[in-house]
Amino acid sequence: MKKIVTIAFWALGLVFCYLIYRSITGPIEFKKIKEERYTEVIKKLKDIRAAQDAYLRLNGKYADNFDELTKFIETAQFTITSQRDTSWNAFDETFKITVMRQGVVIDTLGHVSVKDSLFKNDNRYLHLRDLPPIKGKIPGQFIMKTGEITDKNNVKSSVFEAYVPKRVVLQGLDEDLVEKEIAKTSVEDVRGPNIKVGSLEELTVNGNWPTSYDAKIAKQ
Repeated sequence: MKKIVTIAFWALGLVFCYLIYRSITGPIEFKKIKEERYTEVIKKLKDIRAAQDAYLRLNGKYADNFDELTKFIETAQFTITSQRDTSWNAFDETFKITVMRQGVVIDTLGHVSVKDSLFKNDNRYLHLRDLPPIKGKIPGQFIMKTGEITDKNNVKSSVFEAYVPKRVVLQGLDEDLVEKEIAKTSVEDVRGPNIKVGSLEELTVNGNWPTSYDAKIAKQ
């Protein structure tokens, strides 16, 4: 009986030690996995933003969906231009004299495809909507919405937002730590329940992640 009690105490001690160990290493491991997954998500959000920026420049509005955006990347072209000053003599009808006029001439030098400009020889644009894989499987797709806002001068502007809920990106991890992550609002963290770029409420294409992720991606 005494031997059984001793074994039970040893077992409880091992369990207690393991729980202490996990309470220390759990958050560290969570942070490591979280940052790895967030980095891959943010890289794709940056691609979406770059593609939408190109679409806006050529169409005056943002693409409404990923099919439209992908087709644009495959078919659209940027026009390469140069600008030079010029002057000429002209007769002023009011003063009945010849005066020198000045202006700007824009020359078209050629064209370059949006695909080559943004993605070069990489076809990752074909999967802009898909989230980065988690353990070999695609966990879902980005949500993208577009709209229009009007400022105080009654000027209308096209806006877009692309995002994914943190919960989707952090699936399979400790639920308590996931809930804490969703509630974060500090500028040193990804703020709010989603990882996103752009906004439907204000004229911005910024992301809600800290600059540390930009620095990390720039080094890759």
